Amino acid sequence: MQTHLADFIRDTPDGREAETILRKCVHCGFCTATCPTYQLLGDELDGPRGRIYLIKQVLEGQPATGKTRLHLDRCLSCRACETTCPSGVEYGHLLDIGRRVVDAQVPRSGADALKRAALREVLPRSTLFGAALGLGRRFRPLLPKPLADKVSPAEPAGPWPAPCHARRMIALAGCVQPSLRPSINAATARLLDTLGISLVEMATAGCCGALRFHLDDQDGGRDDARRNIDAWWPEIEAGRVEAIVVTASGCGVQVRDYGHLLKDDSRYAARAARVSALARDVAEVLGAEAARLKPLLASRATGRPRRRIAFHAPCSLQHGLKIRGVAEDLLVAAGFELVPVRDGHLCCGSAGTYSLLQPEISARLRDAKLDALQAGGAECIASANIGCIAHLAGGADVPLRHWVELLWADENVT
Repeated sequence: MQTHLADFIRDTPDGREAETILRKCVHCGFCTATCPTYQLLGDELDGPRGRIYLIKQVLEGQPATGKTRLHLDRCLSCRACETTCPSGVEYGHLLDIGRRVVDAQVPRSGADALKRAALREVLPRSTLFGAALGLGRRFRPLLPKPLADKVSPAEPAGPWPAPCHARRMIALAGCVQPSLRPSINAATARLLDTLGISLVEMATAGCCGALRFHLDDQDGGRDDARRNIDAWWPEIEAGRVEAIVVTASGCGVQVRDYGHLLKDDSRYAARAARVSALARDVAEVLGAEAARLKPLLASRATGRPRRRIAFHAPCSLQHGLKIRGVAEDLLVAAGFELVPVRDGHLCCGSAGTYSLLQPEISARLRDAKLDALQAGGAECIASANIGCIAHLAGGADVPLRHWVELLWADENVT
């Protein structure tokens, strides 16, 4: 694709990156076949090809409008288009650039701006979010149904083994997961302990930065990344940790991208690249230990009823991190029967805060995903991302669990 970027962007880092990405796109349209919003709405501008055209127009000097912003807002950032694209177009990075420019040209106002500001301030702060969730649980019957559906009952985390092994990894605690499902990281710690690996969290680390970054505060998202790097760096620099383990695949995409996000920061570029290289989804960590892990899983499964489960592969796992089949393979080794799920490549509609900002589209995608997940008679749905779990649980007829919780469940976990 030919480009003629405007002076305001042409010779900037964002401009050079955008031009490289745009020139890869040949407008073949393969991406529209796997885009959830295009499939739902049927509007070319609500598909990757149309959004690329809109971004190109703005970067070439055509003023952005409210309509431009609307079509970019409707994108789930699921990156299914990147999986499909034969030319390797890095649509996600181009969208980040386009959104920043459009937001600057068409500032938000009214309820939209207020809602986004509230989400930016509450969700990334784990203590504040935990307090808000506690109130929500107490007054759940009084909440509007879309919000009440996202307020899950409190659950105990379970024991977390003390670090005692030579092999050591750091876990990202994140922001909402410690309050919504503290059992996920605790189950991961117990499983890794069995494999001779100690899992620890750093007290000063927090939100991965994705929430602020995708809520019109890219600078704030980068600051969150810097804070986490600072929290982890002493352990990394001393050579005491093998990996940064992330159990929420949405956060994993963000941490894996730290090197790109901070590539122009002279103080943090090298450290950010190192953190990105160390970042591992829990599926990658457990997959690397499969030879030792599978016999343990098979032994624990002996004598247990064979349960039917449906695995929901989050977009961030299969399209963002490009990890496919690892969790499913280990679940089968643990004695579960996986039911087939149609249209497994399509988004469930969670997408971070998308379900709160685009509730109608999100609800339609959730209902379609739940129909597909529950069609095979599954007793439980397993996933790999806290946002997807919370979103789907609001409308599901069966329990939702992180797949590691099922993999290393106590007998009373259902």
